[in-house]
Amino acid sequence: MPEGVLGDRGKALEEQFFARQDEELKRQLRERRRADDARESLAAALDVDPSAVPDELIALDLSPESVAAFAMVPLVVVAWADGQIDEKERSAILAAAEQAHVEAGSPSHKLLADWLQRQPPSTLIDAWNSYAAAISESVGDEAREEIRRDVIHRARAVAEATGGILGFGSKVSTREEQALLEIEGAFQRGPS
Repeated sequence: MPEGVLGDRGKALEEQFFARQDEELKRQLRERRRADDARESLAAALDVDPSAVPDELIALDLSPESVAAFAMVPLVVVAWADGQIDEKERSAILAAAEQAHVEAGSPSHKLLADWLQRQPPSTLIDAWNSYAAAISESVGDEAREEIRRDVIHRARAVAEATGGILGFGSKVSTREEQALLEIEGAFQRGPS
């Protein structure tokens, strides 16, 4: 084969290689831009700094309209701790959602209703734990303690909505207590 043909083929292969590389880089940039836009939208909806929005939350692909339900995750986790949600727990969660202005019929309410029907995946809980840890790192001790107290109070109210026998004994099961401890642990600051 003449040397010019090999040179032309080599050049064509080289151009094809770089064209694929360019496309891959463009795809990565588009994905990063989408993730950055999602982070900004979620930060605005959560009223936090964008740096407090963990990657796990971005990966859940929650819309800003449904992010209000995200505040209900600890309550849902406690309710599902025993493997099922009873009507009193469901009512306690829906009452808490109403107090948090999660309006019936809104995307957040629909998402919450879905979590009350089917146990959410562990990725949701992981994302919430990352979010709580990021918040803990980004606020002062007093604010962190106030947020922790509020979350635990609301989650404990769900745990206490049922349980006990004829009003006696502990209203919080061992599994619910463990879930509460794990939720509380998400607010612990790491080593500075």
